[in-house]
Amino acid sequence: MRSTISENLTIQINISDNRRIFEIGVVIATGIGKFIFMDLLELRLTYIIIACLFWMSYIFYRSKQNKGILKYWGLSSRYFTASFLGILPFALVLIGLFVIVGIQRDTNILDWSIIPILLLYPLWGIIQQFVIVGLIARNLKDLKKIKVPYLFIILFTALIFSIVHYPSALLMAGTFLLAIAYTKLYLSGRNLIVLGIYHGWLGAFFYYTILERNSWQEVFVHLDFQKE
Repeated sequence: MRSTISENLTIQINISDNRRIFEIGVVIATGIGKFIFMDLLELRLTYIIIACLFWMSYIFYRSKQNKGILKYWGLSSRYFTASFLGILPFALVLIGLFVIVGIQRDTNILDWSIIPILLLYPLWGIIQQFVIVGLIARNLKDLKKIKVPYLFIILFTALIFSIVHYPSALLMAGTFLLAIAYTKLYLSGRNLIVLGIYHGWLGAFFYYTILERNSWQEVFVHLDFQKE
């Protein structure tokens, strides 16, 4: 599987350094918007909808400009099955660990409401993976005039991913570690849609088992079940 997926790295797209830097800047602005709308104004659902619509529109716009950019970003069916099956065992182990730790810490609040979250959260996970990993990590790696060290790309991307999950210390620590894995997998050719799906599923279980937070109530019922 590794040799097959690694072929994805041969996809080359002509993108100027100015556009890459611009995209990174817009990603950072999106992160700042999270602190304003989600943390200060507590408009979680509103922010998620606006962010999703904005970035989905950008993806559509760029795909019309450049027919090969979806494959370049990993937003296609290319290596979907291989990526999904390759990551599945690790995801199942992590979910099992989340449940066990949640039971031990008495923070496991799994109930029926996780089902719609498991169906909906992957969309938000794909958007997050796209803007953080797909645009920050990929653009830093493929800059033409500046050679950015691979380790810096991994750690910087993970740091940004962690910061946007402030103020929960547990969530920041968890997303930092997972972002390291996500970024390395993505830059080695894994399908970005798959990474987004697993982001949504792992995040859902992490909220319900470790953080003792009911995402359904927080987002759709506008009721803070338990704030960090």
